[in-house]
Amino acid sequence: MRPALYVRPLTEAERTSLEAGLRSRDAFVLRRCQILLASARRERVPQIAGALGCDEQTVRNVLHAFATKGLGVWARQSTRPRTLHRAIEAPEAEQLKSLLHQRPRRFGKPTSLWTLDLLAEVSFAEGITPYPVTGETIRMSLKRLGIRWQRAKHWITSPDPEYARKKEAVTA
Repeated sequence: MRPALYVRPLTEAERTSLEAGLRSRDAFVLRRCQILLASARRERVPQIAGALGCDEQTVRNVLHAFATKGLGVWARQSTRPRTLHRAIEAPEAEQLKSLLHQRPRRFGKPTSLWTLDLLAEVSFAEGITPYPVTGETIRMSLKRLGIRWQRAKHWITSPDPEYARKKEAVTA
C-alpha cells in the first residue's frame, strides 16, 4: 500500500496566503488552495479528490509541486508541449519537394495546380507520410526546406500573337 501523502507543516504566512486564496476569482488558484489546506488538515489524497471532484493524480501533482516550489504552485505553467514531433522528417520532406515538380493529374487528380490539402492527400496515398496530415503540416515542412508556399493562381497565357483575340472569341 502506498504511504499517505501530506503537505509539509505550513508556516503562518503560508496558511494566511492560502486562506486568502480561497477568496480568489481564479478557479485555478482556488482549487490549489483547497487542496493544500485539506492536506494540511491531514486529509488523504482520495478524500481530497472526491471532495473537490478532481482526479487523485491532480492532488498528488499539487502536493509535489508545493514541496518543490512552495507558494509558487499558484503560477500557471505553460501548456505548450515541451517536445514537438515533426510529422514529416527530412527524407520525406525531400520526397515531398520532388512531388511538387510533378503534375497532380499524374496522380489521378482533376486539376493541374497543387494545393496544400491536395499535396497532403497525395503524400499519404504515395506513402510519403505514414498517416493523413493537414495542409498546414505540409506548409511547415516545405518552409523548413526554404520553399514559400503561395496560393495557386490561374494564369492563362500563350506565346501566340493572336492569343488575346482568340481568347476574347471563346469567352465572349
